[in-house]
Amino acid sequence: MARVVARDIPEGAYVNLGIGQPTRVADHLDLTKVVLHTENGMLGMGPIAGAGEADTDLTNAGKQPVTELPGAAYFHHADSFAMMRGGHLDICIMGAFQVSARGDLANWHTGAPDAIPAVGGAMDLATGARDVFVMMNLFAKDGSAKLVPECTYPLTGLACVSRVYTDLATFHLTPDGVLVTETFGITFEKLAERLDVRLRRREV
Repeated sequence: MARVVARDIPEGAYVNLGIGQPTRVADHLDLTKVVLHTENGMLGMGPIAGAGEADTDLTNAGKQPVTELPGAAYFHHADSFAMMRGGHLDICIMGAFQVSARGDLANWHTGAPDAIPAVGGAMDLATGARDVFVMMNLFAKDGSAKLVPECTYPLTGLACVSRVYTDLATFHLTPDGVLVTETFGITFEKLAERLDVRLRRREV
């Protein structure tokens, strides 16, 4: 998934990578052509730190030690959020519990009584980034689909997601519906049977 997402990020983009699966996108990017932003106050983040390279002050969204690239900049947390809220990021990539067919995002709370809410900067990114990409497994552990007609979990943002990258397919959420651009180990027909969302396939 990370490799597929990285392929779709254009040269010159300013990108924020969320916690979990999205952090792995950095491993597949040419970071001389894309600038990575972290909400804890850094532009120009490099790859995950190798042995002997770790600096505990330099971390990604998942608190993993990362490296810095030449020209990297540091700034206050508030300035980082101003960048996020002000529309200065081209793409943010986040995980999700659910995404609706119209692009609503639910990724901070399942609503379970014992769950610990953890919205972080997700709401700011969902509304501030020019494009929101989601990376997630298409089905939860109980077999339920995570791409749904309507979200049943508390929402992070409304109609904000433009693309969903999953282990079984890539989806573009368009004004004309959910477009399947590629599948992985499953046919379009089988995918359509397993989802309650109406799907379109890309014309060849």
